[in-house]
Amino acid sequence: MKDPISTRDIGPRAGTPLWLYMLGTTVAGAGLLVVSSLGLGLGELRGLAVEPLTWVLLCMIVLGELRPISMPGQAPGSGAPTSLPFSFALVLLLGLPVAALVQAAATTVAGFARGHAPHRTAFNAAQYTLSLGVADAVLRLALPGLVADGPAPAAGELVAVALAGAAYFAVNRVLVVCAVAMHERVPLRQVMFKGIGQQFYVSGVLISLAPLVVVATAHSVLYVPLFAFPLGALYTSAMLSVKRDHQANHDELTGLANRKLLTHRSRQEIAHAHQREGGVGLLLLDLDRFKEVNDTLGHPTGDRLLQTVAYRLTHSVRPGDLVARLGGDEFAVLLPQVGDTSAAREVAARLRGALAEPVRLDGMDFDLEASIGIALFPRDAPDFPLLMQRADVAMYVAKAARTGVECYDPGKDRNSTARLSLYSELRRGLAEGALEMHYQPKVSLDDERPVGLEALARWRHPTRGLLAPEEFMPVVEQSNLFRAFTGQVLDITLACAAQWRGEGIRLPVSVNLGVRELLDPELPSTVAAALREHGVPPEQLVLEIGEHALITDADAATAAVHRLRALGVGLALDDFGTGHFTLAQLAGLPLDEVKIHESFTTRLVDGPDNGHTVVRAAIALVRALGMRATAGGVRSRALALAARSTGCHAAQGSHYSPPLAAREVVAWVAAHEGGAPADSRV
Repeated sequence: MKDPISTRDIGPRAGTPLWLYMLGTTVAGAGLLVVSSLGLGLGELRGLAVEPLTWVLLCMIVLGELRPISMPGQAPGSGAPTSLPFSFALVLLLGLPVAALVQAAATTVAGFARGHAPHRTAFNAAQYTLSLGVADAVLRLALPGLVADGPAPAAGELVAVALAGAAYFAVNRVLVVCAVAMHERVPLRQVMFKGIGQQFYVSGVLISLAPLVVVATAHSVLYVPLFAFPLGALYTSAMLSVKRDHQANHDELTGLANRKLLTHRSRQEIAHAHQREGGVGLLLLDLDRFKEVNDTLGHPTGDRLLQTVAYRLTHSVRPGDLVARLGGDEFAVLLPQVGDTSAAREVAARLRGALAEPVRLDGMDFDLEASIGIALFPRDAPDFPLLMQRADVAMYVAKAARTGVECYDPGKDRNSTARLSLYSELRRGLAEGALEMHYQPKVSLDDERPVGLEALARWRHPTRGLLAPEEFMPVVEQSNLFRAFTGQVLDITLACAAQWRGEGIRLPVSVNLGVRELLDPELPSTVAAALREHGVPPEQLVLEIGEHALITDADAATAAVHRLRALGVGLALDDFGTGHFTLAQLAGLPLDEVKIHESFTTRLVDGPDNGHTVVRAAIALVRALGMRATAGGVRSRALALAARSTGCHAAQGSHYSPPLAAREVVAWVAAHEGGAPADSRV
């Protein structure tokens, strides 16, 4: 017997099932109240108005409505009201009309005192009236002469009182649970028997006090207020139990559910979803750049920011969803009922939108952004631990890719079975020499003579054939294979470069570096050892560093670049224009070359009118910094001409040559050493 709309005090939308149900219950309760009151004469009403017992019981019922006995797992302020002994005593003493009128008046006063919305107060009064009406009917059927016929029920008549109390509990619970099920959008059977044992016990204790209240009134109305002491002790004991339960299951700072409660609720909802063949969603949310707030302004400000985030999240989810704080700036949202990824994405988008509004603290505005990962049961995982893990994977993909929201994708999960299998096969392939290098020529835009080669890794898989980098490089970058991989790439490439030097080809050869390779403290010694082993001068090796590698940890990346520069090798920025790196950051780096990404250079011929201007300005600034500009992904003569006109000194792409096997390089270079004929140059 809990407050039915205690989780939210927002009125349901007109026309919804919950709105129709609350309206129907309210009308039925009001109708019963009016009909039962018709039997009271005007004189009788006046007598009740001046009767001290009526006012004493009214006060006790109001106080009882304000002090419900909550149980662990219930929302604060909900539970069995301690007014029950007094309202039930009124049924025994004076019958339904008086009990219903006094209970309705008390519910109205208590609702106003607690700030409840009118629709909530009206519904509560109606469900009390209907429950008391059923109890009164049971009493009249079982013992027609009991109600309003004596100072107290006899011992044998207590059976009828118990039956009436059971009827009251059953009707009240059905009325309340139906509203809760509609409000939280869950099946009725899922909430009907939840916590019923505890609630039946507490309600039974309270109803058992009603005959004692009747006995007390037979001696003196002044005895009635004394019941406040045992009821107060019961209320205090229950509150301490609820407080301990709340502390064990909620985060102290934000008041949100903690990991323990999230785990418990998730397993419950997954079990229910399995029975109804439904779905459950889990969203993991991590705040971007929150560490900067803590480091700059201190933990008190960070704590206030987290409290604001918690408030916004709880007011942006659907009824029945659970928001939890897992620790630090990481939150989770459990979606007990979710149809598909589009529904989960809608919730995620609403959460990001709620957080996007700036937060003002201590006279400063903070812009909040979050990365959210989504995983669904049963599509992505069969149980909660795996669901949590895969939501975590999706969240880190969203953070790394800066997309904001990502659903779990097995192809991006380095821990998936397929990824683990690929890791094992790649490790074996590296040990067996299955790595191959292909080389794409780079040509001068002035005369089309070859000016360099870029080494591109390929993996000769035993069953899938020759695999391109995008199919295996994520495994390399996210595992402990990166050192072995980098070592083999350097070894194979420099062995070919040494062989070509013996044949008179001294073109510089480029090797790509990822984030982990660049930040590896052993990289400079690995590069130096490989150069010495193969007798290749440092200037013939160019290390290409991607934009992402330079922004992941800017300070560490800058220091690593300077250590490599000390070896005497060439350095190039790869994939410029993909949106991660700015030209202003180039000034502090000892780079020789900037390779313009294909998505940037294609604007020269395919982009809007201002696309050509932007690319030209970028290339001009690169040249002003003393670096060479190379156009990547040149697939047509028109693009080659445009790249040359904007100031690029070299280009590479399928217009000139696809990647070549090592054995094809010498012949291709020999055929193009003379450059293009004058009438065919770009």
